Amino acid sequence: MPVKKSTTAASTEKKTTTRGSKKKPTLQELQQEIEKRAYEISIERRAQGKHGDELSDWLQAEAEVKAKYGL
Repeated sequence: MPVKKSTTAASTEKKTTTRGSKKKPTLQELQQEIEKRAYEISIERRAQGKHGDELSDWLQAEAEVKAKYGL
């Protein structure tokens, strides 16, 4: 007669991974991260001698940070 294995709750839980598996930031944390990344983009752009503006830097940073968290 086959032996039935017992299962525990831990072994039956589904493990899910999503694209932005990091903890969702608060609105304030999200804004701070976007500000920091926009500043970094600005510094990188200027170091490369490329033209640009603050709005373009912000929009790029916003897109990158939102993608990071799957927003």
